[in-house]
Amino acid sequence: MNSFDDLDIVFSTDQGRIKPEKKKPDAPKGDGIVRVGRETKGRKGKGMTVITGVPIHPEGLKDLAKKLKQKCGTGGTVKGQVIEIQGDHRDLLVNELTQLGYTVKKAGG
Repeated sequence: MNSFDDLDIVFSTDQGRIKPEKKKPDAPKGDGIVRVGRETKGRKGKGMTVITGVPIHPEGLKDLAKKLKQKCGTGGTVKGQVIEIQGDHRDLLVNELTQLGYTVKKAGG
């Protein structure tokens, strides 16, 4: 490109913007199926509903998690691309995600 590639200069009055703006991370590529499962591993036997494979960007994932937590009336978190909701709410979450237009499967037993 140009001689400014190795520098930390972002803007020059001669040329304008030198380095391109950072883009938001894209939604993860997967098989298009949202999986809703239950885990107790590492939680001292307490169950947690785990939702994986949601094809949206991280900001949208946080908003979706908030909506699902409110629907269940419990707490939860987002770790990476996984939504964790306290308690066993698989049936309720499968119905809610299906209504939102996702292809949903129950994972695990």
